[in-house]
Amino acid sequence: MKVSKVLFFNFISKYALVFVLLALVAFFAFNSPHFLTAMNGINVARQVSIIGICAVGMTFVILTGGIDLSTGSIVGVSAGIAANLLLLDFHPVFVVLIAVMSGVVFGFINGFFINQIGLPPLITTLGSMTALRGVTMLLVDGRGVTIHRRYFSVIGQGYVLEDWLGSTIPVPVVIMVFAFVLGYIILEKTKLGRYIYAIGDNEEATRLSGVNVKKVRYTVYALSGFLSALAGVVAVSRLMSAQPTTGDGYELQIITAVVLGGVSIKGGEGKIAFVIIGVFIMGVLANGMIMMNITAFWQLVVRGCVLMLAVSYDRLMDMRRQRMQSA
Repeated sequence: MKVSKVLFFNFISKYALVFVLLALVAFFAFNSPHFLTAMNGINVARQVSIIGICAVGMTFVILTGGIDLSTGSIVGVSAGIAANLLLLDFHPVFVVLIAVMSGVVFGFINGFFINQIGLPPLITTLGSMTALRGVTMLLVDGRGVTIHRRYFSVIGQGYVLEDWLGSTIPVPVVIMVFAFVLGYIILEKTKLGRYIYAIGDNEEATRLSGVNVKKVRYTVYALSGFLSALAGVVAVSRLMSAQPTTGDGYELQIITAVVLGGVSIKGGEGKIAFVIIGVFIMGVLANGMIMMNITAFWQLVVRGCVLMLAVSYDRLMDMRRQRMQSA
């Protein structure tokens, strides 16, 4: 009897996200006749792509027991950098490289204050979030920068395999898939991935075993900055402009998606394969609420409640696992 209960608990805890996503799809499909269409499915995938790209970097950070509140601001800064470089007629390849490398630099700066100064990740990234939001406003002069290089729009608005599949795969979705594949390879197939899990599980034991914890943390925050900046390039290409509010508030959605995906807020536990389900839950929720004409104010209420529920669920599952192990 106990064995069957354990198996049932493991099944529910592992696949609960899938059931939640299916339930949301069914609910919104029942309430909106246009929700369950191929076109809307493509729109949802495109809409979640920026959050999804950032969520991979956030997964690395949270698995180490940290947090990165600067992701949304890095999205905004990289978008501002890209827009200004395009106005100066830089080649688009150099624009992307410079914008993305700026995210790596900001990630290293976060890592420096956490590693060398000893500031908590929450305080460090809260400070960088505020500072970089100011930098974004300076870059766009508080008004926004419009891009007139139409060829650059392919990153955020283009499609791949258009001739064969009828424009069904947006480029941002391809980039998001690339980010998740990269995340999977790093976490599941490399030493760095094992070290990331080990630090989140027990940092002191990992340090005593000879792992350079500071080096891993530098790498993790640099990866988070890299992916956030890549998302910023996608954002500026999609809108063909950089605004003072680009990326503003994204950190809430990103953290919610990651925690919904089963990554423990304490670190050391979670699979990136489930994070993408958390990303799509957030996307379906946002898209469905818009189709049901729910105001933006109530959408914020729902997102905040979802985050609290996700963290509460994570905590309850952790307590249940501890009781089962002690039994």
